[in-house]
Amino acid sequence: MRILVTGASGFVGRGLVPALVRAGRVVRAASRDPAALPPGASVEPVCLTDLAASVDWSPLLDGVDAVVHLAGIAHRTGLAGDDYDRVVRAATAELARACAERARHLVFVSSIGAQAGSAAAHVVRETDPPRPVTAYDHAKLAAEAAVRDAGGPFTVLRPVLVYGPGVKGNMALLMRIAASPWPLPFGGFENRRSLVARDNLAEAIGFCLAAPATRGETYVVADREALTLAEMITILRDACGRPARLLPVSPPLIAGLLRATGRAATWDRIGGSLVVDPAKLLAAGWRPLIDTPTGLAAMMRDRLAARPSDPGQAPPSSPPPRSLPER
Repeated sequence: MRILVTGASGFVGRGLVPALVRAGRVVRAASRDPAALPPGASVEPVCLTDLAASVDWSPLLDGVDAVVHLAGIAHRTGLAGDDYDRVVRAATAELARACAERARHLVFVSSIGAQAGSAAAHVVRETDPPRPVTAYDHAKLAAEAAVRDAGGPFTVLRPVLVYGPGVKGNMALLMRIAASPWPLPFGGFENRRSLVARDNLAEAIGFCLAAPATRGETYVVADREALTLAEMITILRDACGRPARLLPVSPPLIAGLLRATGRAATWDRIGGSLVVDPAKLLAAGWRPLIDTPTGLAAMMRDRLAARPSDPGQAPPSSPPPRSLPER
C-alpha cells in the first residue's frame, strides 16, 4: 500500500512516516522541505506547494492508495481568520474532492479544538456538540465538514495536545519550566488534561488506514489517562533527576495574574480541564503503544540527551528507554 502523507516533515509527520514504513507501507512524503525528510527505500520525498494558494493535488495522488492529511498552519496568535480558512479549510476541501474523485481513503487529522476548544467542564466525547472557540478551531471544524461533503471515503481524527521527542510550543515550554532548579507554584493544580503521545497518534492513523470499519467515522484521540498539571511536572522533573518541589499556590491567584496581563488563553491551557475519552476508537480496535507517564519521561530524557550542556539541568535519573515496539 502506498500512502501520501502531507506535512510529512512536521512534528507528527516525523513520527508517522517511520511508523508507516515499519508497518510495510510505502510513503509518498509531501513537504515544503523534502530535504528535511529522512532517506529510505520506502520513502518518496516530494515537494508540497504553499497551501495559501490553490493546489493541484493530481500529481501527488497518482499511484497512491490512501492519504493522510497533516499539512496546514500552526495554531498561533497574530493570524487572521482568513489565513486559517484558506490553508486549513479550503486546501483540505480541494484535497478531499480530489480524493473522492479517485475513491482514495482520506484520513484527516483535525484537532480537539474543533470539538471542545482548549478546555471543557465535562469529559469530551464525539457525541458532544462541537464548541470551537478560536479561528483555528472553527477552520478545523469547517475542514471536517468539507471532507464529509466531498463524498469520498474518509476518517476524521481529533487529537488532543501531541507530545514526544522534538515537540515545540506549550509542551516544550513546560519542559523548560520543569527543568529549572527552582520550586514551582503548581502544587495546587488539580485540573486534569488529556494528552496523546506522537507514537500513539501514529498508531491510530495506521489503524484507521487498515480498518475499513473506521471509514466515515470521527474519533477523538487521546492517551488512556488524563493527568493533572502537577502530575505532569512531577514526571518531567523526576526524569531529569529533580525533586518535584511544587508549592501549593492557589490556582485562582495565577489565573488572575495571567488574565491581568492579557494571557487568558494561556490560563485555559494550563488551568482549565480537558479530559477526553477515546473509548470509541479503543472499541474499534486501536491500541496505544505507551502510557502517558512513560511517554512524558521518555520525551524529557530525549531533550536532556540532545542538550546535555543546558545550564541548571541535572543528569537523567535513569538511562533512556529502549525503542518502542514495532507493529
